[in-house]
Amino acid sequence: MGVLGRALLWLQLCALTRAAYKFWVPNTDFDAATNWSQNRTPCAGAAVRFPADKMVSVLVREGHSISDMLLPLDGEFVLASGARFSAPDASSDPDCSAGAPALFLDPDRFSWHDPSVWRSGHAARGLFSVDAERVPCRHDDVVFPSDASFRVGLGLGARTVRVRSVWALGQTFTRDEDLAAFLASRAGRLRFHGPGALSVGSEACADPSGCICGNAEVQPWICEALLQPLGGHCPPAACHDALRPEGQCCDLCGAIVLLTHGPAFDLDRYRARLLDSFLALPQYQGLQMAVSKVPRTPQSREATGVEADTEIQVVLAETGTETGGAGRLARALLADVAEHGEALGVLSATARESGAPVGDGSAAAQGGPAPRAALAGGVVAALLLLLALLAGALLLRRAGRLRWRRRDEAAPAPAGAPLGFDNPVFDVAGSAEQPPAPQADARSTSRSYFVNPLFEAEA
Repeated sequence: MGVLGRALLWLQLCALTRAAYKFWVPNTDFDAATNWSQNRTPCAGAAVRFPADKMVSVLVREGHSISDMLLPLDGEFVLASGARFSAPDASSDPDCSAGAPALFLDPDRFSWHDPSVWRSGHAARGLFSVDAERVPCRHDDVVFPSDASFRVGLGLGARTVRVRSVWALGQTFTRDEDLAAFLASRAGRLRFHGPGALSVGSEACADPSGCICGNAEVQPWICEALLQPLGGHCPPAACHDALRPEGQCCDLCGAIVLLTHGPAFDLDRYRARLLDSFLALPQYQGLQMAVSKVPRTPQSREATGVEADTEIQVVLAETGTETGGAGRLARALLADVAEHGEALGVLSATARESGAPVGDGSAAAQGGPAPRAALAGGVVAALLLLLALLAGALLLRRAGRLRWRRRDEAAPAPAGAPLGFDNPVFDVAGSAEQPPAPQADARSTSRSYFVNPLFEAEA
C-alpha cells in the first residue's frame, strides 16, 4: 500500500472513532511563489539566496536555471521526478540575471499556534471554528503534507503541545517514544524547531456531546500569532455592542446561543440539524456558524442557576452586508429548544445579540444607544426626575409629613384608587408577570426588555 493509500485508510479510521483531524497548510517548496521575496519563483539566470543561519528542507519539483546559490547552514533539497538545477544559457533573461537576487523567506515564520496555517478536516459550507479551535486540539489527529516540504515552530516557551496522533513523512505516530525518536533525528530537526515539545497519545473524543478543545492555556499565544500581521491589534468591529465568544481572539457581530445539555445530547447530530434545518434557509445565507463544547463561565452559571462545568456554544457571525439575521436565527434556535429541547437533550438555552452596524443613524435600531440618543434619554430622565421632585414637594407641603410602610404592612388600596405596579427592572422576583416563552424572550439577549403592565392593562 502506498503512502497516499495509508493516509486515506488512517483518515477513515479517524472518522470511525469520531476523531477530528487538522491539516498543516504552508510549505517550504522551492516552486511555491509565496516562499520568495518577490512573490514569484526565481526567473531564469537569477541568483538565489537562502537564509544562511536557518535549517530547512526544500522540495524541488521543476527544473530551474540559476546563476549562483547561497545555501542555508543546514538543510536538504528533496528532488522530485523531473527536478533539476542548471547554469544559465544564452537564452536566459538578461534583466533577470542583472536584478536583485531571489531571497527565500524565513522558513521559521510558521508557528504551530497560528490558526491561519491549519485546515480542518470537518470543514463545511457555513461552518467555522473559533480561533482557539482552529489550532489542533488535544483529541485531534494532525496531518502534515506527504507531497510537500514543511517546517513547524513549536512555540516560544517549553510548553508541551499534546494531540492524539501525528502523521508525517509517511509515518503515523501514536506513542511518545516513537515521536521523540523522530523529532531527534535529522529529518525531524529539519521540520520541527523551537523549545516547545510535541506529545501524542490522547484518546479520541468518546463523548457524543463533544469534548473541550483544551487550548485555553495557550490562547494568548494563538491570538498573538494570529494578530501579528495586524500589528497585534484586533480590527474594530463593524457593530455596536460586539460579542467575543469563548475561544475567539477578537470581537464579532452576530449572536451567541449557549445550551446546557443532558446525557442524550449529541453534538454532531445537533450541528447537522442546525445546518440542514436553519442555516440552509435563504434568510440565513449571510451567516457563519461555529458549534462546540466550551468551559462554562461563572457568569453563565449565575444566569441560569445550572452548575454544569461545560456548555455548548453556538456562534452566529454576520459576514454579509445585511444585518439582523444572526439575532433572528438565535431567537429561532431558542424557540426550537422550547419545542424540541427534550428530544434533543437540551435542558436550557440563553442568547446574546450584538447591536446595529456602526454608522447606522437609526437610534431605535441600535443595540447600544448612540451618543445623541443617550443625551436625549438623559434629558428626558432629568425632566421626569424634576417633575417627580416638584410633585413630592407639593404633597409634602399639603400633608406636612411623609410616611411609608413596608410592603407586608401596607393597607389595601381603597376602592377606586389608581392601580400601581411593581417595576420588573428592580423587582423581577416580585413581579406577577410570568416570563415569556423562550422564542420571545428578548431578555436573554444583550439588551434588557420587560413587559410594561400599564400598556398590558390597556391591551
